[in-house]
Amino acid sequence: MVEIIGQSSTTPGTGGNIIDVSNPLYIHPSDNPSLILVPVSFEGVGYRSWRRGVMRSLSVKNKLGFITGKLKRSSSTSPMERCDNMVISWILNSLSKDIADRVEYVSDAVKSWKELEDRYDQTNGAKLFQIQNDINDLSQGDLDYTLYYTRMKKLWEELSNLSIKNQCSCTCSCGGKETMHKAEQDRRLIQFLMGLNEVYTVIRGSILMMNPLPSMAHAFALLVQEEKQREFKPHSHMFAEGSSLNSSIRVGSSNPSGGRVNSTNASSSNSSGGRVFRTNYSSSNYLANNRPRPFCEHCRRPGHIIDKC
Repeated sequence: MVEIIGQSSTTPGTGGNIIDVSNPLYIHPSDNPSLILVPVSFEGVGYRSWRRGVMRSLSVKNKLGFITGKLKRSSSTSPMERCDNMVISWILNSLSKDIADRVEYVSDAVKSWKELEDRYDQTNGAKLFQIQNDINDLSQGDLDYTLYYTRMKKLWEELSNLSIKNQCSCTCSCGGKETMHKAEQDRRLIQFLMGLNEVYTVIRGSILMMNPLPSMAHAFALLVQEEKQREFKPHSHMFAEGSSLNSSIRVGSSNPSGGRVNSTNASSSNSSGGRVFRTNYSSSNYLANNRPRPFCEHCRRPGHIIDKC
């Protein structure tokens, strides 16, 4: 049997003290009453996020039982008493001064934690309404697709944590719980896709065509791939678009007689001989002064008319 003495434990028959780091009463040399469990102190808003951070830190230090009631303090001189006071100090350091003053004189960590739970962990309709309204109003807009996904996911997690007490923890053998979970994930996926900008219409249609619908993580990975393809667009495709633009830039420009050119190939009358010659209005058949090059109907070559062939 191991008897805890401060940070050490004595095992009969070993002839000395050993340190049992797995014991909840073990205190690491770096642990002190001025330690802060979370980077941001709780000031009355966002209790759920703060609560998760505190419980995670206490779990790492193997001190979670001091706020759940599993470990209770006994006499004032016992190691349990000293560890309990250490946990209370950590919790008070993670609170703002106004809130810490309200729970400073609570006798133990369990009562201190319960008072915070009763005061700030209240699931109410107004909070649920606010989060759901933020989810419905959220769209990508000017946001980057990664930031839009992060904000949407954070609201969903907050909504789930707010109603965690209403979730069933029973073991399901019929598969109904998995079906309901998949339906909720599909609903969230569709809501996320609806908020995307129109530039993602193609990839959005591809995701909606999948059967069954992918998970949010898979859909986000497809969006990342789509964005990568936009960044590394082939140069040949860009050159083709540039050539097409140059070939059509002359459509609708003025011809030498003052009219408008409505097509690529047009016919005009020669003022000297009345003969008709054909001009090609591609970018290669224009002179430096934007006049069209004549085309000979006899030899079928540009640069002159049939009278001068």
